[in-house]
Amino acid sequence: TKKSLFSDQSSAWFISSPSGVMFLWRTVKWAVSLLVFITFSVRSQDIRNTVGNIPMEWYKDYPHIGYDLEGKKIFKPIRNKDELDEFLDKMENPDYWRTVQDKMTGADIRLSDEQVDLVHRLQQGKFGDVNFNEYEPAIDFFSNEVMIHPVTNRPQDKRSFIPSLIEKEKVGKLVHAIKMGWIKPRRPKETTPQYYDLWAKEDPNSILGRHKMHVPAPKMKLPGHEESYNPPPEYLLSEEERLAWEQQDPEYRKLSFLPQKFACLRAVPAYSRFIHEQFERCLDLYLCPRQRKMRVNVNPEDLIPKLPKPKDLQPFPTTQSLVYRGHSSLVRSISISPSGQWLVSGSDDCTVRFWEVSTARCLKTVEVGGAVKGVAWNPNPSICLVAVSYDDTVVLLNPGLGDRLVCTATDQLISSYEEPEEVMDQSVQWAVAEGEGHEQGHRLILKHPKAVRQVTWHGKGDYLACVMPDNGSSLQVVIHQVSKRRTQNPFRKNKGLVQCVSFHPIRPYFFVATQRYVRVYNLIKQELTKKLMANCKWISSMAIHPGGDNVICGSYDCRLAWFDLDLSTKPYKVLRHHKKALRSVAYHRHYPLFASGSDDGSVIVCHGMVYNDLLQNPLIVPVKVLKGHTITHDLGVLDVTFHPTQPWVFSSGADGTVRLFT
Repeated sequence: TKKSLFSDQSSAWFISSPSGVMFLWRTVKWAVSLLVFITFSVRSQDIRNTVGNIPMEWYKDYPHIGYDLEGKKIFKPIRNKDELDEFLDKMENPDYWRTVQDKMTGADIRLSDEQVDLVHRLQQGKFGDVNFNEYEPAIDFFSNEVMIHPVTNRPQDKRSFIPSLIEKEKVGKLVHAIKMGWIKPRRPKETTPQYYDLWAKEDPNSILGRHKMHVPAPKMKLPGHEESYNPPPEYLLSEEERLAWEQQDPEYRKLSFLPQKFACLRAVPAYSRFIHEQFERCLDLYLCPRQRKMRVNVNPEDLIPKLPKPKDLQPFPTTQSLVYRGHSSLVRSISISPSGQWLVSGSDDCTVRFWEVSTARCLKTVEVGGAVKGVAWNPNPSICLVAVSYDDTVVLLNPGLGDRLVCTATDQLISSYEEPEEVMDQSVQWAVAEGEGHEQGHRLILKHPKAVRQVTWHGKGDYLACVMPDNGSSLQVVIHQVSKRRTQNPFRKNKGLVQCVSFHPIRPYFFVATQRYVRVYNLIKQELTKKLMANCKWISSMAIHPGGDNVICGSYDCRLAWFDLDLSTKPYKVLRHHKKALRSVAYHRHYPLFASGSDDGSVIVCHGMVYNDLLQNPLIVPVKVLKGHTITHDLGVLDVTFHPTQPWVFSSGADGTVRLFT
């Protein structure tokens, strides 16, 4: 520039003239001013970390990460993200994979598409610049041709190692300005706390002004005669009143002290509750809300969900029609035939009675060798068999009621059994009834190693499941196949004390209820499918909806839990309508009804509609409380079951009766 500037005579004359000197001086002055402005701007705005290019591991154990221009610590930003927040951010933030943390500032930086592309190219070993061509022809810089700007390797000039005189002059001016007070350093931050009056600029005429919402401080009760050092005699407590006052809770006492009488004021001792009462007075003043709360006037009836009227949900059982009397002890279990014409009941008086439903007439009584714990009529209408469990024995009875062809076919089915050539060892002994037992209707006798509590049939009528509760044994549930007289233990290990079991009405699933959980097993895959959490202390009974997608469980802590298997493993709804333990629950096969029996002597019938639309939740409405049983020895209703075709419900109780509600 200098060479080209002074090569022309006119330019040299312009530089040497006064106008040229002023031009150069203004140019230099403008450049210096711009440099000073940039320096101050950078100094005032650059609040980044100034520690320099050193390893960040040095500050790993310190709360700060460098120092600013004044030598004060630059603290690390507070990152209050724990592992759970990091996981939620990873799952919900779509830009999580392109977010990195700046170790210098601690901030999260979202990489742009160009930066992500650059990282991918570097990871693949490519050049960072997309437009760079590594295969372009090389340029021969050191050629024999004379070039305008030759590439040289001469050393740097001496002036590049000498401090700049312009910068020296600039720094000197800055030092002079600081000495003269033209440039002042930053003021130190005030550490004294500052207080602000929140209501200093409040409009006193506003509608919601504080003075209109003001609540005065609570006033103390004025002292009465009982607080005097010399009260009248009627204010002094007698010995009985003093003992009653000492036995009362402090919150129920009319007086917080005992009135006493002293000869003179000088003899009055210090009050022991003085500091305590002053502290409570300070709490009253401190915690009193000095503002009236604008309460929302809500009608309580609007908060109650709108349920359909019971009249719109008919039919359901409402009245007691028949009472089946004959047992002398409590009736633990009842079951009804598939046709709905006959009813069987088992009692602790060691008898099994068969009733005609329409007339309440006992047609047959079969005596067994112990208190009957459970009875179950085979659901297959082509077979007439009843399973009865007492002690460690399960007896399959043919009552001989109804169609004679069905009864004869049942006997032929049992007698046509042929023993296999290889006899397998089984935990249950099968035996054919003979003699007097055969005349009463006994057909097969199954001896179990432990006491049997429950029996239940599969829907096809060939399989029978028995429950033998024993917390220390793996043999709690056994499944019998009547046609082959074979017994199998489906579980190698039982988790918990088994209460009851049930077969799925449609699919090959098996429900096992322990004290707190209901486990659903797939019989084909032989694996656990679901584990339902009942949220109760002890499950007592279980019933499965005919559709197979809903389950109800009764418990001894007065709860009935409805499970929607497609919705969740936790209860869809928990009903607490009974006041005592639930003993039995049951679904109706065709009507949207389910019932529960309890020790409070009542049977509660509820409307439980299950919709085919998977998006619509079941409708559960209590419709009727049925009472009739007498509570005996703190026991009420022990078992409930529905009629297979009619909206009727049967219940058996501890008073030795079976009742029909229609």
